[in-house]
Amino acid sequence: MNTQKITLPDHEAVIFDMDGTLVDSMWMWKKIDIEYLKRYGVDTPHDPCQIEIIQKEIEGMSFTETAIYFKEKFQISDSLEQIKQDWNEMAYEIYCTKVPYKKGALEFLKYCKAHGKKLGVATSNSRELVDAVGEILHFDEYFDCIMTSCEARRGKPAPDVYLAVAERLGVEPSRCLVFEDIPAGIKAGNAAGMTVIAIEDDYSKEMKAEKQELARYFINDYEDLRL
Repeated sequence: MNTQKITLPDHEAVIFDMDGTLVDSMWMWKKIDIEYLKRYGVDTPHDPCQIEIIQKEIEGMSFTETAIYFKEKFQISDSLEQIKQDWNEMAYEIYCTKVPYKKGALEFLKYCKAHGKKLGVATSNSRELVDAVGEILHFDEYFDCIMTSCEARRGKPAPDVYLAVAERLGVEPSRCLVFEDIPAGIKAGNAAGMTVIAIEDDYSKEMKAEKQELARYFINDYEDLRL
């Protein structure tokens, strides 16, 4: 596992996780979880470890799987669709106004397109929020395929969403390069038979050693790539 400036491996396709990998957004979800649970009398700030445990348990889950987790664990009476709608509404404005590309990501996308790489997104987020981010950050200029774990039926660390994106791109998994920011996502890329580069993110900084152990390469940001 390489932690120095790395030469970009020669692959036909590059597939990105979205949150924490392509855009700087993981910071918002802890706050949303706390605010959401307060509505149901779960005051997580009184137990600092509780929200961390929740975040770890839902790591990599699809949007629907996460809704099932919250509904069952906290006995929420709302339907799964209502839970997801509430999260979408809570996150929408933040995504549209306060979520930028990760450092060097946009320049890297431009490089990939200029060099004929096929590009995809494999995200655990909802289709509604992915589309919102895509509209603001002009994803349609770069990506040939954007897929959610809900659409692939299983969240990470199952490889389904990565395999589905590779199939849509028409590229063998072994010819795909994956960028991920959390262990579950790295495991998903590995299970799909792809080469995984882990990227640093404040949300998962406590998991850095695990990420370095799991991934083929580790970078602090996209400027660590030798193009």
